[in-house]
Amino acid sequence: MASELDQSIHAQMPSLLRMLNHLRSRIRVTPMAVFWTLITFILIIPITLFLSVAFSPRLFDQGKQWFTLSSFKPVFSGSYGIALLHSFILGVVAAVGATAISLSMAWLVLRTDAITRRIWNGAIFALFLAPSYLIALGWQRLFEQRGVLEIMGLHITPIRNLLYGPVGICMVLMVKGIPFAYLVIANAMRGLGEEFEQAVRVHGGSRIEAFKVMATLLLPSIFSALAIVFAEAISDFGVSSTLSNVAHFSVATYQLYQGINSIPVQFPVSAATSLTLLTLVILAILAQNRALRGRSFRTLGGRTRPATRLKLSRLGQFLSSGWIIGILVITLGIPIFGAISASMLQGLGSLLSHYSINFSNYTRVLGSRFLRKPLIYSTEMSLITATLAVGLAAVASKVLTSAKPSRSKRFMDFFLLAAVALPGIVFAIGYIFTYNLKFINDLGLHVYGTSFLLALAYTANALPSTSRSLVGNMSQIQDSMMDASRVHGSGPARAWLDVTMPIIARPLLIAWLLTFSGTLLELPVSELLYPPGSPPVAVGIELSLAGFDFGGGTAIEVLSILWALFVVGVAFFIFNRFAPVGWKRLGNQQ
Repeated sequence: MASELDQSIHAQMPSLLRMLNHLRSRIRVTPMAVFWTLITFILIIPITLFLSVAFSPRLFDQGKQWFTLSSFKPVFSGSYGIALLHSFILGVVAAVGATAISLSMAWLVLRTDAITRRIWNGAIFALFLAPSYLIALGWQRLFEQRGVLEIMGLHITPIRNLLYGPVGICMVLMVKGIPFAYLVIANAMRGLGEEFEQAVRVHGGSRIEAFKVMATLLLPSIFSALAIVFAEAISDFGVSSTLSNVAHFSVATYQLYQGINSIPVQFPVSAATSLTLLTLVILAILAQNRALRGRSFRTLGGRTRPATRLKLSRLGQFLSSGWIIGILVITLGIPIFGAISASMLQGLGSLLSHYSINFSNYTRVLGSRFLRKPLIYSTEMSLITATLAVGLAAVASKVLTSAKPSRSKRFMDFFLLAAVALPGIVFAIGYIFTYNLKFINDLGLHVYGTSFLLALAYTANALPSTSRSLVGNMSQIQDSMMDASRVHGSGPARAWLDVTMPIIARPLLIAWLLTFSGTLLELPVSELLYPPGSPPVAVGIELSLAGFDFGGGTAIEVLSILWALFVVGVAFFIFNRFAPVGWKRLGNQQ
């Protein structure tokens, strides 16, 4: 019987070999196939599987129902419902406040000759890079009991009571939302001519009425700013893990974190909460579209003239400079002073009655392997993440800007837009859930608790926003330019270097640096997915502060920010020194 089976196998071998060769010829490993495989495993599968458990707990051994909506019931009642309501109110107030401040700042910086306007342009990017939890910690070090201001002999109890509550939480969220709102409104205001404002003035209108007309024409960008800041506020984890936690004022993202740390883990309820947060963001975008429906805001034309700067009087210069400097002091000055002063106080957080000012905390951090190791580990992970995320984002933005309509383009557009609205903590929880599933482990993917999984989660968290940031530059590249290069004998790689890279070199560098800096100090993904014994720098800061080593923790904060600025400076120096001339010339025009 065995010999007959062997003869049958040998007889069928030629046909089997032909079938395998045919399949091999049909299945080709192309760069786009590799790209979509990576996108599937780092974005689509973790998010889809995790959010699906809200409707089908039994499918993933998390309950008995194949389909149910019972997971949503706790979301709108009890502690989850209160936290969701708090997040919604904070998001609305922070969005309105940040947008109003940004509108006034954009007008002062772009439409007036305010002396201090140039300071704002540099400070806004520093504020953009600063994580919300570092801003909150800077305020905490100043106003906490036995903090910097109390050591200086100041009575700040009333201010502390405001800071450790909804007012302080909302203020920090508003501060963090200002750079997002400002960049959106300022970009729109730069393209707005002055003829509409002049028409108001010619017909007897005041400057305030002219400003109202300009604000009306900027409604699309204002509504966009409101939606963006609202989404950022309700999805923020940094403030919820610092001020909100200390003040015992619950918000949705920290409730998610507690749900994952509870026993048993409440994956279905966490998924339902994540879907609710995503729904709130989608509703904000739909409200924006409804408010603008049927109204035209097309103001650019061939006769549009650039706006001239308003010359302010001495009183106007004084008031505008005071406003700009005041906002900078609140947003950056106080947190920076709080962090630096706390890092130089020896004995902060202890019961000592005498304190000394020196650099011993920095010496201790640099000399201690336990305190220095998180910064080195986060730097390594940030280098890997920034390179991988920007590479994938370049391909994704190319797909999104393709002139040919396709299903892959529509799918990519929808999924990246949805991913932008998801909080970073949802990515982390999605990875915990997905890569602990039995069938995933049966496939041999034992990656939970490893640096490999942390790098994938970092990349998934950074990819949506990085892709969106490159779309504008990619959309400027005409396919005919690449075709012309190919006609003249260039291969695909050479055509890419000659045509595409000069246009996107600087945007790629900026995207890489933003991803590097954001990953270096990232908190929610780091908090939930770091490998045992290898805490990233954000977790290292948290561990130091949890052990009441306030001086060492803030010293790590300051060193981390200085290190990020150093890397940014070195990267720009290398680019300006060694990049081809065409890359630098075209990049400066973007």
